[in-house]
Amino acid sequence: MQVTETLSDGLKRAYAVVLPAADIESRRSQRLAELGKTLKIPGFRPGKVPATVVKQRYGSAVSAEVLEESVNEATRKVLADRGLRAATQPKVELVSLDPAADIEFKFELELLPEITIPDFAAIEITRLKAEPAEEQIAKSLEDLARRQRELVEEPEARPAAAGDFLTIDFVGKVDGVAFPGGTGSDMDVEVSGPGFIPGFTEQMVGLAPGETRTIDVTFPAEYGAKELAGKAATFELTAKKLKRAVVPAIDDELGKKLGFENLDEVKDALKSRFQRELDQLARLRTKRQLLDALARQADFAVPESLVEAEFAQIWQRLEESRKQGEMEADDAGKDEDTLKAEYRGIAERRVRLGLLLSEVGRANGITVGADELNRAVHMEASRYPGQERQVLEFFHKNPQAAEGLRSPIFEEKVVDFVLELAKVTDTIVTPEELAKDPNAAGEPGQTAGEAAAAV
Repeated sequence: MQVTETLSDGLKRAYAVVLPAADIESRRSQRLAELGKTLKIPGFRPGKVPATVVKQRYGSAVSAEVLEESVNEATRKVLADRGLRAATQPKVELVSLDPAADIEFKFELELLPEITIPDFAAIEITRLKAEPAEEQIAKSLEDLARRQRELVEEPEARPAAAGDFLTIDFVGKVDGVAFPGGTGSDMDVEVSGPGFIPGFTEQMVGLAPGETRTIDVTFPAEYGAKELAGKAATFELTAKKLKRAVVPAIDDELGKKLGFENLDEVKDALKSRFQRELDQLARLRTKRQLLDALARQADFAVPESLVEAEFAQIWQRLEESRKQGEMEADDAGKDEDTLKAEYRGIAERRVRLGLLLSEVGRANGITVGADELNRAVHMEASRYPGQERQVLEFFHKNPQAAEGLRSPIFEEKVVDFVLELAKVTDTIVTPEELAKDPNAAGEPGQTAGEAAAAV
């Protein structure tokens, strides 16, 4: 095999390779001979098919297979002999395919950079910690109690006030014509309460059982039913019953209604849930600090093709947000060239950090076990109540989809590894301080756009 390096520019490499025709022919003949031993063709005894017949019937397919294998093996050998690690799949181009002559091909690719692993012990991290506030637990108990409320009919009819409930029938019309979904009967609606078209429930104030009232409303411009969005409508309401909400006391009986032994168990469950949420937020803040610190120390070239691929994904998401009118306020006022420059920088940072974390994991033998991947698959399935079996079957039939869960697990394990070596100082803060945007406080970190596309 003859190898000539034709390009060496940064991380880009290109090679021209010549494979001797004799080697290719030898492999082809060997493969055809092996095939002839197992073929079953009518008119010939098993394993006794003449070589000429095997070559006539399968020569083209075997030649293509041998050529592909030879080119792939030669490409891998070129990289292995030079101690090179590919960042991208090599692009191969066949130059000569004359079966009577040597095979010539060329390939180009980008390499993984040489990465110097930082001194993790020199990294200083402030890890924020917070505990749920008693006020938050008390408010949640009040919300739970309100959800367990019972509606009791008032014995005497009177005009409804805000906070009361009216049992109503209603018919909605646009341009005098009733529209689908605009009719209801025996519905309990909170007067001046949420959940309806703006202005609907507020106009129910003063309505008494037995009375009828026509109200005017306008559907929001972003209303889900496009045929009604932004249109004016009238609703004819007929009040049938007046009710008041009776909220149960926050005591052990409420706990039993919620499926617990007593109120203390409810409080413990709420506290545990809020603590998990705070711990997750603290983890994100700590991880961001660590990634910022690593980004400042990661000084190496990155493959352009990886940056382009990452940028394409980020830009696609931004375009989708723009179409849906959900673009970040900071981005909305920027021209396209500025946005592309900023997000390309974000893409480069993400690729550089990804390569650094990957190298840290490789150098320290960090892997994701089959049991960890299996737990991740089941956790993903649990996100779809009632469809768990279908989700598990999907992952079973599509192993590549399950492999997509490996990277996040690997990244978290590498982050934990680095945090164990870094200088981490725990600081107790309030939940409000933990939730505060670090950039708003003037702390070092990502830009608003980068936070939206953070690793």
